[in-house]
Amino acid sequence: MKFRQWALAAALGLCAATSAWAGDYKVGQVEVDDLWVRATAPGQANGAGYMEIDNGAKTADRLLSVSSNAAERVELHTVQTENGVARMRHLPDGVPVPADGDVKLAPGGYHVMFLKLKQPFAEGAEVPATLKFEKAGEVAVKFKVKPIGHNAGMQHGMNMKH
Repeated sequence: MKFRQWALAAALGLCAATSAWAGDYKVGQVEVDDLWVRATAPGQANGAGYMEIDNGAKTADRLLSVSSNAAERVELHTVQTENGVARMRHLPDGVPVPADGDVKLAPGGYHVMFLKLKQPFAEGAEVPATLKFEKAGEVAVKFKVKPIGHNAGMQHGMNMKH
């Protein structure tokens, strides 16, 4: 009897762990996880969003756009270093997502720019948005608002001009 109880507990634990690893959002073969933005100060005009995208399909896809009522405009950007200065660049063609691979939108690289915020991003809140993929389609998501000083993956010492 004890073995059955142990086996049941182990199976339930495995199910819980598996669901914790599953994607936060899914559209087609694309899973999107860990969506976040930093809280903004009152009067701050822009904010940046980050996420991880996993494409389980055998063909490449592309994140074409992000839309949100939280800002007047939302764009996909990357950071390029020229003459020792990192500059943000708009990606009008979107962000490539490799076949059977992943891409991470993180500080210092690909990211979502929320331009002309309608109100500050408040720590603990969520920012609703819609991601549009070339092949997988659209998915409604929510970015979690982290503390204003949150530094996940930030490359120290970068001089960025927007």
